[in-house]
Amino acid sequence: MTTRVAIVGVTGTMGRLVSGLVEQTDGYELVAGLDSRSELSEMLGAEVVIDLTLPRVSQSVVDFAVDHGLRVLVGTSGWSQGRIDTLAHRIAGREDTGVIIIPNFSIGSVIATALSAMVARFYDSIEIVEAHQAGKVDSPSGTAVRTAELIGRARADIGPVAAPHTDQRARGQQVSSVPVHSLRLEGMLARQDVIFGGAGETLTISHNTLSAAAYERGILLALAAARTATGVTVGLDQIIDLGLGERGAPSSGPAATEPAPTDPAATGPAPTDPAPTDPAATGAEVRA
Repeated sequence: MTTRVAIVGVTGTMGRLVSGLVEQTDGYELVAGLDSRSELSEMLGAEVVIDLTLPRVSQSVVDFAVDHGLRVLVGTSGWSQGRIDTLAHRIAGREDTGVIIIPNFSIGSVIATALSAMVARFYDSIEIVEAHQAGKVDSPSGTAVRTAELIGRARADIGPVAAPHTDQRARGQQVSSVPVHSLRLEGMLARQDVIFGGAGETLTISHNTLSAAAYERGILLALAAARTATGVTVGLDQIIDLGLGERGAPSSGPAATEPAPTDPAATGPAPTDPAPTDPAATGAEVRA
């Protein structure tokens, strides 16, 4: 059975990568590629819509798709928890649509985030440094936000991290009490370091994206899941079993949290940060 796919943001870096994957993978047919000059109605021949646009555009794309009973895979950053909760309530109980939001399509990034959440119970001093290419329009990255949120959840019974002097701007942006520092540099693709400090030691969990090829496996796994998605699911870790404990079940209510969305998801040469929610620069803005 062939799944008909529409890509919104097809002319961007991630859009070109995803369209190539769809066209060369059995079981999928690319029926529409939308760019900044397209009308959203052009997606209506599809069954699954892949959103690889910009944070300011993404919500209108998703709203249009779910209003017309389409399933959506979001690789755009910028999806706040409030927006995710509103979307989850909006489509709760519907069987004809579902949304999967992926901050980062890289398997390695997802593993690093899961490991960080696991380690967070053992250290009170935790900070995140993330770096992306200079053109990425949002910060912190969707991957960094999701990592911080999962760290916060892991420490729910322990309390917030120890983050002194947070009133100083150079101390970064606090997400779930974790200071997050963002670098935007020429020559960079995507990197994240989660640094844990303890008595007499530090521990760093690092992930470095070297090319967009790192996203291909995750894109195909997420696309396969999107075929039958209901409710709202956030994160590749909710789709694959990382072997680090029981995999979270997709959620259709406010418990579905993100970071944000396409590092992926993201908006540079890589997704989602999301974005997946890390980097996916598309330059695409579609009219509603």
